[in-house]
Amino acid sequence: MIADDEQEQSATEGVEKAAAEPPAPKPRAARAPRKAASGAARPARATVSQTRTRTAAAKAEASAPADTGADAAAAAPARTRTGRAAPAKRKKHVVEVRPLPRLMARYRDEIRGQLIRDFGYASSMEAPKLQKIVLNVGLGEALTNNRAMETTPDHIAVISGQKPVITKARRSVAGFKVREGQSIGVMVTIRGRRMYEFFDRMISMALPRIRDFRGISRTSFDGNGNYSLGLREQIMFPEIDYGSVDRVRGLQCVITTTAKTDPEGFRLLELLGMPFAREGQAR
Repeated sequence: MIADDEQEQSATEGVEKAAAEPPAPKPRAARAPRKAASGAARPARATVSQTRTRTAAAKAEASAPADTGADAAAAAPARTRTGRAAPAKRKKHVVEVRPLPRLMARYRDEIRGQLIRDFGYASSMEAPKLQKIVLNVGLGEALTNNRAMETTPDHIAVISGQKPVITKARRSVAGFKVREGQSIGVMVTIRGRRMYEFFDRMISMALPRIRDFRGISRTSFDGNGNYSLGLREQIMFPEIDYGSVDRVRGLQCVITTTAKTDPEGFRLLELLGMPFAREGQAR
């Protein structure tokens, strides 16, 4: 009897455990493999544009000469990871540093310091310096002589190193037979390096070529440190070709400085090398 009770109790516990545990999932039936196509798989048809592109590439390869491995590698453009051609590298632009003009370097090293000592400036910015030089040629003869307006601009351009502008009459003057808008002169304004280079050539080569030259006037200042100089001949400059000169013409040179008084402007030009005449001596 005891054995039967133990068997019933163990059977009851087994049933309770089976009821408490979740049922095990049923294994899925294996899917049947898809039936193979009756015929072989056909490749996708190429579009018309792809066909034309391939044909053109094949013709280009056939017509191009065969290159060696090194030549082909050098000729092939570099490509990025995406397959696109890499942009060409730009060449570095090397800026050539030109030396300062001789007179400009001399002003910065010697003349400016001398002006500060002579006039007692509180700052080096107060020291006077050259601001600009204006060359002007009046051509009243251009009303009757057309050749004058052709050769004079070329001469001024050679002298100054800069293309000049043609000045025109602002109003009509019946006494001089001038009408408004007519070309009556040539003018050029030079600054910076060209100004110092022109001033250096003028005082060292052009002015000494004047016959019986004894210096320029000391009294041609305008009261504000600016100097006006009249030159009688353009052939005094060695850059002018005698074969292109149809007539000797003079020109006016106005030297504008930052000086506030005539003594300051005079001292500046004197230190720069302007050949002033001696006091009481005629030109």
